[in-house]
Amino acid sequence: MTTLDVGWVTCAAPQCAGSARQPYGRCLAHLDGGELDEVVRGLSPGSAVDLRGTTVGGPLLERILAATHGRLGRARFDRALFPDEARFGDVVFGGDVSFDHARFQRLASFLDARFAGNVSFREVRFARELSLHGVTVAGHAAFDRVSAGRDALFGAARFGRTTSFESAEFHSFATFDGTRFAGDVTFRGCRFGRAVSVRRAEFGGRAGFEAARFWAGCSLSPVTAGRRLSLAGAWAGNGLDVTVRDCAVDLRRLRVAGRLTVRLDGADADLEGATLRGPATVTGRGGARVTSLRGVDSEALELSRVDLSICGFTGIRHPERLRLSGCAFATTPRGVRFALRWPPLRWWTRRRTLADEHAWRGWSGSETDPPTPHRLAVLYSRLGTGVDDKATAADFAFGAMEMRRVTSRSSGRWLLSLYWVLCGYGLRMGRALGWFALVAAITAGSLLVSSASHAARRPAGPRVPSPSIHLSP
Repeated sequence: MTTLDVGWVTCAAPQCAGSARQPYGRCLAHLDGGELDEVVRGLSPGSAVDLRGTTVGGPLLERILAATHGRLGRARFDRALFPDEARFGDVVFGGDVSFDHARFQRLASFLDARFAGNVSFREVRFARELSLHGVTVAGHAAFDRVSAGRDALFGAARFGRTTSFESAEFHSFATFDGTRFAGDVTFRGCRFGRAVSVRRAEFGGRAGFEAARFWAGCSLSPVTAGRRLSLAGAWAGNGLDVTVRDCAVDLRRLRVAGRLTVRLDGADADLEGATLRGPATVTGRGGARVTSLRGVDSEALELSRVDLSICGFTGIRHPERLRLSGCAFATTPRGVRFALRWPPLRWWTRRRTLADEHAWRGWSGSETDPPTPHRLAVLYSRLGTGVDDKATAADFAFGAMEMRRVTSRSSGRWLLSLYWVLCGYGLRMGRALGWFALVAAITAGSLLVSSASHAARRPAGPRVPSPSIHLSP
């Protein structure tokens, strides 16, 4: 017997790292028939099993599961090798279970298995199919850096606490349809070689797909998350479909080569720095909001029925390619306001504005660096071409002229100011009519006053004496 770095006393057989069974000094795979029979007779439901580093063939696994009636206690399969099909269907694991660094050369099935404690599959290699469909894990679950050569099935599984798939590799189809994660779950850095389906999944806490790679597309539709769904820095080569409800969605630095479809039901989405090379649509309902489009580079992005009142547009590339349909925007403040610069008394006409202008004017209290008026003028002009609402397009044109007036030199500024005062840059014709009515009223009043004054100053003519009539007697 020799003690290696694996952390247990290894088998006395040459080139075997299996956990030695005392008093034999060899692992279960190298015991003779009588010795193995004696070990198996000592097993009962709930017994602990130590098969670390052991080659667990089909017959050996069947004998162990039969002796325990499919009810294992603390189970250790670290670095174990499964050369045959490994079927743990309906097995109940009463204690913690570890398969770290194990190798499954054929099918690995845990269909409807139940784990009462924690379970760890870190760096496990599945050469063929993997099925954890319908499993129940009461504790924490770890699948960090696992590799699944063929289909991986996690549908209808239940995970009671935190779950981690960090840097896992799924070379074929993977499904998490109907899976429920009660705690936080992370898929950070995962690689999905083929399509992955996460339909009707429920995330009780935070769901993180940061820096994940979806080579053949992904469907997260519909899913619910208790805290946040994050696809920050993820990449999808053949499209991405996301439908979420009542949570925040982090899509910052997302890269999609195909079609992107995002449906928001009472959710907030942040697309800052996203790169979208295919057609993209973001639709919302129930107060759905998009909080940032800063730095977005898109070929064709359409936003429909979302709230953009706090959305920043600064740095967006090709804003003229953006299509806005039925969206809500920030508005100018109501009532009269006082300022420390001229004019001290200000009254704002009602119009739709960008949140970036609010940041520049100091209305929103945003801590981000506000854009310059020149950039705002360009934004208003180029975004206005993609707005389907004529009133909003007119307000954007007004905002563009307003920003140009602010940035123009003194002579041009006076002209634009006069243009603004007289008719609101040609977009507030009611203002022009008001001026016309005022001038007409002043003119009419002047004429009346002048006529009355002229009549009062008119000189009196010579008085003609009335003729005297004399009657003769």
